[in-house]
Formats: sequence, C-alpha cells, structure tokens
Amino acid sequence: MNKKLHRKGFRFQSYKAPDQSPFDKLLEIFNELITHTSGDLDEALDWLRELDKEYNLTNEDYTIDDFIEELKEKGYIREEIKPDGSGGMAITAKTERAIRKQALDKIFGKLKKSGSGNHRTAHSGRGDEHTGDYREYRYGDAIERISMTESLRNAQINNGADEFRLTEDDLVIEDTHFKAQMSTVLMIDISHSMILYGEDRITPAKKVAMALAELITTRYPKDTLDILVFGNDAWPIKIKDLPYLQVGPYHTNTVAGLQLGMDMLRRKRNTNKQIFMITDGKPSCIRMPDGTYYKNSVGLDKFVVDKCYNMAAQARKLHIPITTFMIAQDPYLMQFVQEFTRANQGKAFYTGLRGLGEMIFEDYETNRKKRVRGA
Repeated sequence: MNKKLHRKGFRFQSYKAPDQSPFDKLLEIFNELITHTSGDLDEALDWLRELDKEYNLTNEDYTIDDFIEELKEKGYIREEIKPDGSGGMAITAKTERAIRKQALDKIFGKLKKSGSGNHRTAHSGRGDEHTGDYREYRYGDAIERISMTESLRNAQINNGADEFRLTEDDLVIEDTHFKAQMSTVLMIDISHSMILYGEDRITPAKKVAMALAELITTRYPKDTLDILVFGNDAWPIKIKDLPYLQVGPYHTNTVAGLQLGMDMLRRKRNTNKQIFMITDGKPSCIRMPDGTYYKNSVGLDKFVVDKCYNMAAQARKLHIPITTFMIAQDPYLMQFVQEFTRANQGKAFYTGLRGLGEMIFEDYETNRKKRVRGA
C-alpha cells in the first residue's frame, strides 16, 4: 500500500514580484514626485512625462493621459479654478493620505496595526495589555481580567474534581501593563541651508513627518502629534500641509521653535511629552522683544547659543525631553548639540539623510515607557 509522503520544512523558489496594474505602478512614482515638487501637480506630471520618455513607463495601451484620467476618476486629483481665473488641476485629500501611507511603508516598513494603540509602561496592575504573568484575585479587580482557564484549574487542584467548587481563593487574574498616552511635537528646520550645496534635505524631513503622522494616527490613535516649522520665526502646520512644505530664505531661530513646541505641550494633559527636532544647521537668529531680529550666521554666536541652552533647561524642568536629529557632522555644531542635549538631559543623533526615518521610529518606540513625576 502506497502512502503519500508529507514533507515538512521550507520550500524555496525564485522571487516573484507582486502583480501591479499600470495605474498602481505609476501612482507610486507619482506620489514620490508630488512630495519632491511640494504638491505642484503640473510640475510632477511634467517630470512623469520625462521619466516615461526615458524609461518607457507606459505603452500605447496605457499612456500618461490614461493615467491622468484614472487619477481624476479615482479622486486623486480634481479640477479647480486658479487665482488668475484659469482652469487647472490639484491633488486631493486622498492623494495626501496616499503619500503619508507610502512614506510610512517605505521608511518604517509595513507595520502591523495594533489594537488600541497606546504606549506600554513598566507599571503592572489594572491596565490594558497582558504581561504574560498571573496573580491572585484582589478586591476591585475587573471581572473581565479573570483568567477562567487558570481559575478552573486552580479549583480542581484545591477542591478536587469529584465535587467541583469555585471559590474566590481559586480566582486568577491576568496581570496587565498600564498604557500611557504620548504627546509629541515634531520640529522641522526650513531655513535656507536645508537645500544648500545641492543637497535636498527638506524632502526626507517631510517624508519622515508624514510617516510619523501616519504611524501615530493608525497605530497609536490616542497619542497626539503636532508639527511646527522654524526659520526666522516658528509656526504650526497641519498634517495635510506637509506635502506642500517648502524651504524659505530664512535663518535658523531654534529658540522660537522650542518656545512654540513647549507651549503646544503645556496644553496637553498627557504626562508623557517629547520634542523631536530635525535640523541641519546652527542657530543663527533670535527675535528681540521690540520685534526686530538679531542674526549672525558666522560661527556660533554666544548670545544665540546661550538662549538655546536656556530653553533646553526650561524644557527639562517641564519634564519634556528633546531628541535632536542633526543632519550635519561639523565638529563645532556637534559640540553645540552635545551641550544643548546635556542641558536638557535629552538625546542626540548625528546622521545623514539615510536612515533618518528609521532612527526617529526607533526612538519613538523606545520612549513609550511612562515617566512618573517625582519617581
């Protein structure tokens, strides 16, 4: 009698890329171009046509014009009237969401969604997330935390199987972690140096911000994320404005950014608060009480630098750690960041553009432990 052999183990075969429709392939490229052009649809489509000529992205069965029509049909772009009265097209909120999701997938990988999306702490008790441990029942424990399997097993051991009885002493509780909410402010430097020397630093910063926004809204919906930009001054921007963010002819007023970030966090009820700052340059600007600007781009100005150190110390008193992601590695700038970090007791990463997103993600994840004041 012949029996089929069932073999267990791994089966290896050549990688096959997932099938993508012509629209999906072009949409991925289109989203990248929209980010690089700061939301300028006409410029993005011009670049797409040039790429098509060079790399034959389309064929006679599906052209760039077909792609544009499908973008309209699926709600990614819309017709609009421009300020000068002429007709034109613009991207929609659906495209903005698609760009954020693509940034999250590319920078942080395809993350699995979790349930309630809060941040676990080291404190056990009546919480939300099972620790893997069990303990005896205590008065006041929630009924839904009782482990029936463990409790029934306890009853059999304590009282025997012949005459089954379940008493309060038999009850076992699944121990859980408290989950803490986190409030984060992301500061993005938009001074002119972010596009100097032929290096585009603002686009990676935008991608990181969009990915972080998508991460928090989908995986940690109870957390908050506020985004601000700083040049000569600082001002908040909405998540939907990120694709359109551009660098200006600004100096770097780090103090203004920190002041605004701390004001934002003061209004949050969460105990856990933090600031992420992405910058590539030295602080070079301060707004004076009379409204004028003190600027000095030569070296590190002691007046400006001391103001930064004072802000770092203030944030420390408010239990707001600052993590600086420095997109530059000049020794004197690194020394400034070291002193700044020491004054705040925060953290600093000295990085190029590659790996910036992964570092911010990892730091966000490791900051999930609740900080208890007075502990």
